Amino acid sequence: MTRRIVPLTPDRLAALPGPCPACVAWECSPADAGRLHDEAEQRSAEKLAWVSAVLRDWGSCGRVATVDGAPVGYVVYAPPALVPGADRFPTAPVSPDAVVLTTVWVAPPYAGQGLGRQLVQHLARDLVDRGGYRAVEAFAAAGPGAGRASCVPPAEFLARVGFATQRDHPLRPRMRMDLRSTLRWRDEVEAALDRLRGVVRPAATSPVHTRETRPAAGRDASA
Repeated sequence: MTRRIVPLTPDRLAALPGPCPACVAWECSPADAGRLHDEAEQRSAEKLAWVSAVLRDWGSCGRVATVDGAPVGYVVYAPPALVPGADRFPTAPVSPDAVVLTTVWVAPPYAGQGLGRQLVQHLARDLVDRGGYRAVEAFAAAGPGAGRASCVPPAEFLARVGFATQRDHPLRPRMRMDLRSTLRWRDEVEAALDRLRGVVRPAATSPVHTRETRPAAGRDASA
């Protein structure tokens, strides 16, 4: 069984499981909320147009976890200006130095296997590599029903992967992960990449063998 994490691109959108391909809650401003009642085909077309526009203007807005080539989970994120639907939350707005994590979703058969954490780690690595951002923020689901399937990630999950409450609320707290703190994840992310490819890191060589070249661990170019 081969696992990979790859960028979200328009051609991968339609194949995603779960609610994301036909959901435009984040892409619609509160004033345009009526569009949420359009036909699923129209919502899917709008979502595809949004992913394409973000890819063109900013870059890939997500990561997709695959097992043997089939998508089984994903994380979606973008700058606040590109997700006007975030303004509908009581703890809005997002801080100007942050990117918004809108959705983390893993198919139930693969839940509890660490894919959600790996997706968030890849998100963080992407933003650290891009530069210009200090944090990731997300509106979390708290209180009764927080664990139900939703495009709003549970606060408990976000806390486990490095987020802390930025603005409290009984149902929709806004949580924040400082990207500087992800620097300590570098080794963990690299190890996760190796596990996804089935690569074993070589053992460290003795200092006396200074003229030997150690094989470098492969980097996932899609990360």
